[in-house]
Parts: sequence; C-alpha cells; structure tokens
Amino acid sequence: MDAQDSITNLKAGNAKYIADQMLHNHSDSNRRVSQTGGQSPFAIILSCADSRVVPELIFDQGIGDIFVIRVAGNTANPSSIASIEYAVAHLGSKLIMVLGHESCGACGAAIAGGDNGPNLNHLLSFIAPAVNQSNSKSINDVVNINAENQAAALITNSKIISDAVANNGVEIVTAFYNLSGGKVDFH
Repeated sequence: MDAQDSITNLKAGNAKYIADQMLHNHSDSNRRVSQTGGQSPFAIILSCADSRVVPELIFDQGIGDIFVIRVAGNTANPSSIASIEYAVAHLGSKLIMVLGHESCGACGAAIAGGDNGPNLNHLLSFIAPAVNQSNSKSINDVVNINAENQAAALITNSKIISDAVANNGVEIVTAFYNLSGGKVDFH
C-alpha cells in the first residue's frame, strides 16, 4: 500500500470511529494467528503516550495493521526514531504519521517549564523548540508546531528515513487528534 492509500485507509477508519461504527477488523484469533509469521503494517504512527489517544482505536485498525510508537509528546528521540527506522527498513511501511493531540500534557509541561527532574526535563527538551516558536504559547498551537518539528527531526536525524523519503516513496505527515469529537485533522 502506498502512502496515499494509507492516508485514505486511516481517514476511513477515523470516520468509522467518529460515527461509532467501528468494524474492529483484524482483531480476532484468526488475525492473531496469521501474524505470528511476520508483520507488514501499512503505516507507522508516532503518537503521544496519552491514555486517551489510542491509534488502533481512533483509526479502527487491528492486529498488524499499524506500527505504533507511543511516547509522551510524540517526540522523535533516539529510541522512537530507531523504532521507526526498523519499520521503514524491515516492514515496508510507506507512511509515517506524527500524531499530536488536543490538550497534550507533555506540551503543557514544556510550556510551564521548571525543573521536572532529569528524565522528564530530557523529554521536554524535545518539545521546547515548539514552545519557543509559538507566538500564542497555547497548548494546541505548541502541539501542532511540535508535530511538524518532530516530523522534520525524523529526516534530519535518520539517514534510513531520509533515504526512504527521497528514494522509496515513504511520506511523512502530521495530524492532530481532537479529544472531544474524535476527529483527526490531517495536515
């Protein structure tokens, strides 16, 4: 499946989610067994770890359909980049999505600043550029800027990903998940 077909598939799944008409395809024991020999997810999603943001549900996807990396603030840190590199190099996925969401707590913490201890400070350092770039400093503005920054970081910080984008039909998109209505805005 190419990147555009993957986007179409995700949009269709999100429409089902919004309408409470999810099909839950690929979620039964037959699918589980069929995936024991390997996986070929059609999309890679770098998503926030927020418990309200579950890509498999909001895109109505099942076992083996999407390769999801979840980390607070959907940050492109070395571990999440390595996971995406794996999916690009070994699983054949053609779409990478960086999915931000409404009222992201990690972005809120980055806006608030302060000393959050060494580990959280390290995580928030990946979001700090978005805070600095935002004129309004509103959480949702920072979320959208952060998603764009993380998408750019995937190319800047990974030869595997940048080569795949340049030569192998891999596309990177950003999106924003609206918590209240469930709609994903694709950018």
